[in-house]
Amino acid sequence: MEILAPVGHDPQKPHTRDELYVVISGSGTFWNGTSRHPVGPGDFIYVPAGVPHRFEDFTEGFTAWGIFLGKP
Repeated sequence: MEILAPVGHDPQKPHTRDELYVVISGSGTFWNGTSRHPVGPGDFIYVPAGVPHRFEDFTEGFTAWGIFLGKP
């Protein structure tokens, strides 16, 4: 588990494990490789392993928990 607090841009690349995000503060847009969705505090996002994804157009102070599932 880790805190994600991007500044300016979110440089994420696809991960080898499934991942969950829980937005803690701020708002923005989540791109899941095929579509974009607005996100804000309390939103829960699931990303399967290997799927391109990132947060975009997020506000200053945007933070989210990133939780990796399964063994590394």
